[in-house]
Amino acid sequence: MTGFLTGNYVIDVALTCWFAAQALKIVTYYCKARKWRFRLFFSSGGLPSSHTSTVVGAAVAVGRLCGLASPEFAIMTVLAIIVMYDASGVRLETGKQAVILNYIMDHWRETPPDIFQKDLKELVGHTPFEVLAGAALGLGLGLLL
Repeated sequence: MTGFLTGNYVIDVALTCWFAAQALKIVTYYCKARKWRFRLFFSSGGLPSSHTSTVVGAAVAVGRLCGLASPEFAIMTVLAIIVMYDASGVRLETGKQAVILNYIMDHWRETPPDIFQKDLKELVGHTPFEVLAGAALGLGLGLLL
């Protein structure tokens, strides 16, 4: 199979999954908040997980090209598991810490040092559901493409 965008099938599937997930973040945010927030296209965090969608789509593409018993597919599967764990664990906790730190900075009694002049990004991780949605999107598009 040859790629339809770059000439590399695996990269094309991964890019398509990333693009679809980023676009869906705008739609899911609108459904929740009734506001369009187009800058979400270039952000991390939110529903669905574009990290998960991208790596699962790439794994599916590798599985289709090389076979499910291939070492290449095994490597991609391990990579996908690591990315999904990171997206739902470490990065989600980082976001929780940012919420607390931003609260502390908002309630600072004195003039804060320069390091406190910018809010920390709170939406950096994913809930398990968001990771599952990204995996489903990557799996579906990986099989479809």
